[in-house]
Amino acid sequence: MYIPPGFNTVTPYYFVEDAESFVSFLVHGLGGEETCRTVRGDGCIQNAQVKLGTSTVMVSEATERYPAMAAAFYLYVSDADAAMKRALECGASLEMEVGDMPYGDRQGGVRDKHGNIWWISQRTVEEPYTP
Repeated sequence: MYIPPGFNTVTPYYFVEDAESFVSFLVHGLGGEETCRTVRGDGCIQNAQVKLGTSTVMVSEATERYPAMAAAFYLYVSDADAAMKRALECGASLEMEVGDMPYGDRQGGVRDKHGNIWWISQRTVEEPYTP
């Protein structure tokens, strides 16, 4: 099985209203890098690909056939406090303040204006999760 570089076995695919602003949030609010874009005849994003760390996500403008839908994501970053600050500055709303968790992550949460929840996490120990 071949998986293109930057993709994983499971790749999140977002259908959102105002895909342009969502891609901007992924890039400016979460530190992503847009790597590819195709546009429909009406000028809306047909498919944009944004690299977030080691993962790529895809984004399309919602349509009647593929309506907008929200989800929740766990995003690992190198500095949870800085990442949280950047996300809030780019329009996200606070779900949970950043704090040290008993499972070895420093974590906080935001909700983007498209309804997605992002658990922004920094691993503070170099060991697997333990119950």
